[in-house]
Amino acid sequence: MPADTNPYGGVFGGWLMSQMALGAGSLASREGQGKAVVVSATDFAFPGAMKVGDELSVYCDIAATGNTSMTINAEAISRERNGVAETKVAQGTFKFVLLDENNRPRAVGQRWA
Repeated sequence: MPADTNPYGGVFGGWLMSQMALGAGSLASREGQGKAVVVSATDFAFPGAMKVGDELSVYCDIAATGNTSMTINAEAISRERNGVAETKVAQGTFKFVLLDENNRPRAVGQRWA
């Protein structure tokens, strides 16, 4: 929406990062089988520009796991509103910590250990 644009009319990078965090968080909670919270975001780059009205897709993969954490790479691709042209608009890395029912860190499951 226009409220999510920068002074030059492009989509604000912070909005892109938030959408990427939502996508990465979905993967972390699904694969971690429970609550996952983001604890860091690093290595962000914005190689392309996204316009208001473009469609955004976020692709994520698990890059590494720790005792209680998952590191997830995310890539954001925009598709022009009335066409098929796609542009990579952002990429970055998120680290999530898995939490138990008492909001304490919990171990990553056997599948990812």
